[in-house]
Amino acid sequence: MFVPESPKDAIRLQKELAGKVVICPLPANFRFLGASDLGYFSLPAGDRGKDRFCVAVILVFDWPDLNLVDEASHVASVTFPYVPGLLSFREVPAMLEAWRKLCIKPDVFLCDGQGIAHPRGIGLASHLGVILDIPTVGCAKKRLCGTHDELPLQKGSRTPLFFQGRQVGVVYRSRTGVKPLYISPGHRADIDSSVKVVEKCIGKYRIPEPLRQAHRRAADLTRKAKLFRSSEILC
Repeated sequence: MFVPESPKDAIRLQKELAGKVVICPLPANFRFLGASDLGYFSLPAGDRGKDRFCVAVILVFDWPDLNLVDEASHVASVTFPYVPGLLSFREVPAMLEAWRKLCIKPDVFLCDGQGIAHPRGIGLASHLGVILDIPTVGCAKKRLCGTHDELPLQKGSRTPLFFQGRQVGVVYRSRTGVKPLYISPGHRADIDSSVKVVEKCIGKYRIPEPLRQAHRRAADLTRKAKLFRSSEILC
């Protein structure tokens, strides 16, 4: 994947990729669902101070039972600065490497990030979906853009998320009284089918179970890297 040299170049590339996003229903029947998350850690780098790394994890589950059938991880140097709205340029390169290591490729991919609910319509889920040309769904814990009506506190409550006059997603309450999730189609998905997939992944917790497990695995590998003070142990 091409990594731009500056935020200005990244924004230009985002606008190009946004034009390639396809909005359509997810496959009615599919076999495998993927979910991903990342962890970050730093290691001493001599005179340079500290080097920053990320650990990308992809888990693959059978559908709809959600039994874990495959997983892969990859550690990479973080080379792009943190800029709101440009998160995918920090995370997608490592995720692509983890993807290449999978024996079972998912048919639908659930991302901990935005889909089209993004100022330029190309959040992490959309970016990854376009690069891999696979159906992706964004399920974020925070809102990046848009407005919505007040959401009831009851589990299952939902309300449309609007940005610049069009609906880009749904604000969804996965558990009574907890903060909502922000669901939006990534690529080769639409709003209704994206929400249905996320709903079927909700267990006892606020976060969909595949994303929760991916987060725990990424956190475990990140702690392991810090303990051994090495990025190579994860490769």
